[in-house]
Amino acid sequence: MRAFQSFFLGGFECSTHRLRNGKRLDLVHSTRHDQFVASDFRLLQRHGIFSAREGLRWHLIEAQPNHFDFSSAHKIIDAACETGMQVIWDLWHYGWPDDIDIFSEEFITRFTAFARAASEKLSEKIGAPLICPINEISFFSWAGGDGGIFNPFARNRGNEMKQQLVRASIESVKAMRQINPRIKFFHVDPMINVLASDPTPENVAAANAYHCSQFEAYDVIAGRRSPELGGQEDWIDVVGVNYYIHNQWTYPGEGGSMIVPSDPRYRHVRDLLQESFEHYRKPLFIAETGIEDETRPAWLKYLCNEVFAAIANGVPVYGVCMYPIVSHPGWEDDRHCYNGLFDYADDRGRREVFEPLATELARQQRFAEAILAGKRFIDRRETDVSALDWAAHVMEKRTDDSRTAEAA
Repeated sequence: MRAFQSFFLGGFECSTHRLRNGKRLDLVHSTRHDQFVASDFRLLQRHGIFSAREGLRWHLIEAQPNHFDFSSAHKIIDAACETGMQVIWDLWHYGWPDDIDIFSEEFITRFTAFARAASEKLSEKIGAPLICPINEISFFSWAGGDGGIFNPFARNRGNEMKQQLVRASIESVKAMRQINPRIKFFHVDPMINVLASDPTPENVAAANAYHCSQFEAYDVIAGRRSPELGGQEDWIDVVGVNYYIHNQWTYPGEGGSMIVPSDPRYRHVRDLLQESFEHYRKPLFIAETGIEDETRPAWLKYLCNEVFAAIANGVPVYGVCMYPIVSHPGWEDDRHCYNGLFDYADDRGRREVFEPLATELARQQRFAEAILAGKRFIDRRETDVSALDWAAHVMEKRTDDSRTAEAA
């Protein structure tokens, strides 16, 4: 069960969307990863990580309509080749050129043209690139189309947004497969659990529909739904599931709705992975996972034990991507988010290592090697998850506070 060069991957935060105040994020730049990418890759490799997630920044590459300048990506692509780092390339991580209306037909044609150019550029250096066309279709459709918290800050247009992103994925994959049939395509979406807070028949039905909505985008891309859009099962090779501690909540999702790990209603990750595999019938990997502050080692320990349990139960989980691998400034408030294995870079590119997490990573790497070699899985699930409960509430408050501040 080896799709990656290492079971653990490092994900470099690469969001590029605009905030409500007009500021465009560029996390690749603000973490100085664009400046120190080669040394960042070597740092990962010193810690046994030989596969990574990166993003190509569309707004920089197509600063002028229909003209593609990949100079912003050359250093990252070259560093990957020079260091032997295997990369999954996100083509769209929330951002797009300012002159495009995301709800327009032009968005689909322009993204397809960009994807075609990107696949040509990557194929020049990499024989069989790994590409995620659009990251987190389901989450962004809510955040930008219904929740009004991401650009374009729309309300009641989530289904329309999802259809746009799904159509862009399908058309771009068609175009890229023509360029290079060897490209492997990844679909990445959150893995969630939603339950009714009040178990009336109406609430239960609504919560179940919300829970099942996590599969909608994939089902259209794979041609299981809306076949007139041209989806096919082979448009996707591997499914990435993003999972954080706040990915379970009760419907209708008002304050205090998060389900924490100690709650008896909390579904363990092993069970969610089993459900995901039974639906997708594709190999899986944890495409994003992490937490802030001192709880980082405890979260990795819990998450990995659940992943190993899923593997022991026959679920093909190819790896775990620690995301972000480098701590970064908060999107709305620029606060220092201590959520990576590595911290901010100094002027020589050196990054301080969060040693407790590095120690836990090394431990989990040994377990992964043993399990993948066929050794018996020993379930190390802990009953005391109070630290994770506390961290979940902290994360929830920080998210709510930052969104409130940004909206103001």
